Amino acid sequence: MHLSSLAKAKKTKPDMEGAKNIYKQIPISKTDGTPAYSFRVFTIEPGGHTPHHTHPFEHLNYIIEGHGMVKAQDAEYEIKKGDFAMILPNEPHQYRNTSESKPLIMICAVPKEYE
Repeated sequence: MHLSSLAKAKKTKPDMEGAKNIYKQIPISKTDGTPAYSFRVFTIEPGGHTPHHTHPFEHLNYIIEGHGMVKAQDAEYEIKKGDFAMILPNEPHQYRNTSESKPLIMICAVPKEYE
């Protein structure tokens, strides 16, 4: 068993071209012995966004706090606290915080090999 606290997970600014005002924490990672998935937590500050991108693996997201938009393929969807999203391998996508004052915080579970 492994217990972790988000408050103790190091917060870094990812080096991702096209990203704006985002931070990443990894409270459960392959170094903790997870057999399949790593859990990353992204904080997207007001007006911030991830790059519009693709990758060869799925990821599963849960919105912890805030609200925003996720663009997938040619459509945009509103997201808010309590929502889940599944991004399939090679599916173009982007997350944006549409709030003017509060962060968008989400869990992003990915196969541990792509943490």
